[in-house]
Amino acid sequence: MDPAAKQKVIYATYLIAALDITWLFLQFSITPYLAKRLGFDTIWFGYLQTTVGVIQLLGGPIYGRFADVFGARTALSVSCLASVVYFLLLTVADSTFMLFVHKLPAVFMHGLPGAQMVVADLSENEKRADALGKLGLCFGIGMIAGSTLGGTLSTRFGEKFAASFAAIGSFISLLLVLNFIPKQTKIHTVPESDKKGSSKSVFNLGEITRLMKFPGVAKTFTVKIMSGLPSGIFQVMFSIIAMNFFQLKAEQNGYLMAYFGIVQMVIQGAVIGRLTSRFTEYSLLLLSVGISSVVGLAQAMMTNVFQFCLIVIPMMFSLSVFNVITDSMLTKSVSPSDTGTMLGLCASVQSLLRTVGPTIGGFLYETYGVPSFGYIQCVINAAVFSLLLATGGRSHRT
Repeated sequence: MDPAAKQKVIYATYLIAALDITWLFLQFSITPYLAKRLGFDTIWFGYLQTTVGVIQLLGGPIYGRFADVFGARTALSVSCLASVVYFLLLTVADSTFMLFVHKLPAVFMHGLPGAQMVVADLSENEKRADALGKLGLCFGIGMIAGSTLGGTLSTRFGEKFAASFAAIGSFISLLLVLNFIPKQTKIHTVPESDKKGSSKSVFNLGEITRLMKFPGVAKTFTVKIMSGLPSGIFQVMFSIIAMNFFQLKAEQNGYLMAYFGIVQMVIQGAVIGRLTSRFTEYSLLLLSVGISSVVGLAQAMMTNVFQFCLIVIPMMFSLSVFNVITDSMLTKSVSPSDTGTMLGLCASVQSLLRTVGPTIGGFLYETYGVPSFGYIQCVINAAVFSLLLATGGRSHRT
């Protein structure tokens, strides 16, 4: 593919990613209020979130491997089709059982990792962090559009209408994938030795786990899990915090999520690219973990939504830089033919956090209250920061 054709595909991928995140956040404005109406308490809502985490934890690595074997178009098409089924099931979710059943298609819903694979495949190594950061800009756009749409549609027309709207939107995303994404985006030649040592089976766990043996991968993954756990718990529980601690209605919660999106758009669209061109990825990793520790302390002391809005700026900065830098470091650590599998593993980290997060978060919320989330984030990230500082970043410098 010539550079102009690559850029066209990347722009189309950005659009598809923005739409995928829009439908995702539209759903976030529906499910907590639907669950509450069906009689869910904090603990049961935690179980619902854990179910999604387990499903996507199982599906993430396999989806990444599937994308490497069958190509980007097929993988993204499967994700969009699963989203259509997911939202159609949500429209008929009128009981506890159906609310759990509608989560099952989430095993195939990995649109953002699929988009990341396309961008990683078509971008040069030195520009990869910036290109992946631009996907974060799409995430911000989707967050704003989805949160606003979800809050408005569910308040004025009901949850079923909002879910139907998302199902139609997911079908439009599927049409875009079929028309603009090439069947295969792998543009690098795989060495013969790699071909001999690899299997084309999607369910070959050895092919997935062998990536952990590459230099630096295990350490970066450990940091990604440990540092990401506290913020992951807070994010999973945020809909409950917004509803009970901040006393926000669905529409107000939508506006707050839109504010998150605006902050993230500015950071990932205008800040991360400049930072990655001036500083090493390891230095930025240290910076994001250090700021996350300070943010945790601030969260522990907040008492109202205005204070939280001030905290959001450094919070989104640390999260955005941390996720982009760790994804970039990990995809550079493996061969180009394995970027999809690696990004699937990265997505599984988020799923792991969503799996254990609701159970831990529900316990902490009921027992110790909202400040406990902040104190834990402060302590864990301070420990990770000290560990990174002590071990040094010679093997990670770019």
